[in-house]
Amino acid sequence: MSRLMHVASGPYAPPTPARELVAVSADGARLHVEVHGPEGAPPVVLAHGWTCSTAFWAAQIRDLAVDHRVIAYDQRGHGRSPASPACTTRALADDLEAVLGETLAPGERAVIVGHSMGGMTVMAASTRPRFREHAAAVLLCSTGSSRLVAESLVLPFRAGGVRTWLTARVLGSRAPLGPVTPLARRILKYATMGAGSAPHMVEACARIVHACPRAVRHAWSEVLAGLDLDHGVRELKVPTAVIAGTADRLTPPVHARALAAALPNCVGSTELPGLGHMTPVEAPELVSGRIRELVTTYASTDTADTAGTADIADIADAANRTGIDRTAESVETLKEGA
Repeated sequence: MSRLMHVASGPYAPPTPARELVAVSADGARLHVEVHGPEGAPPVVLAHGWTCSTAFWAAQIRDLAVDHRVIAYDQRGHGRSPASPACTTRALADDLEAVLGETLAPGERAVIVGHSMGGMTVMAASTRPRFREHAAAVLLCSTGSSRLVAESLVLPFRAGGVRTWLTARVLGSRAPLGPVTPLARRILKYATMGAGSAPHMVEACARIVHACPRAVRHAWSEVLAGLDLDHGVRELKVPTAVIAGTADRLTPPVHARALAAALPNCVGSTELPGLGHMTPVEAPELVSGRIRELVTTYASTDTADTAGTADIADIADAANRTGIDRTAESVETLKEGA
């Protein structure tokens, strides 16, 4: 399991959960799950990305748990979830289904949020019965469905075979990251965050990423290098919003635009100027606000039974009424025709 190295104070210090439990996946993998906030409140499920952990969502948990039931879990091999030899997109979908089954009542619907590999988890699970039973709406943050290595801008070279080859070697390196030093923070900030990210944001992300065991980091990098979840995007039929940073080098905005174009029920695509890959950390209030809007629009008692079958025009209209795509700090586009 990962060493727990997260910050101990400030907005990115992980809050103490109301309860902790273990969800058992289809292959027996055990997943650490945390539940925050009052029982009976509207549920939100958070799936973190590659090399991260539940600590990544500290700011969202602290904000939302006041009046939501926030469920966060460690992907297999990350945080306090033991490593597993099964590193596949199928395993990611199995794990999300296990968490939903363990934490939600039959028929209970939640807003499901995925960042990076967490978003890919949602795409992988889009056809699963349990996901469709429990998903009221989805928020995809800084993620993509395919061509991750080919489109990456981590290395400042011209696009092509050489850049793709070198990027795969860098992202898939087995080398240990070592302690969080000033140089390590600069490297992580360049690769994953916007130039304007505050030092405490960089520190929080560095501690989380450096805690991920190198064997786990390498194993999942190979899965991401060969990722093809385009079909899963087309099957993600619940209302789905997309957020991306314009300075994201790992999953550049081209991915967000492709998702918005392919999603059957896209209810808004937001590009955040100058932000990088770690959008929930870099823009915590905006991401939390998006989640709240999705809960209000699609997961309330009045809308939960109909949101999954409403047509795209009705969904876009509801989004406009709640202001889901009216943020002065962002450059936003609604899917054409929605």
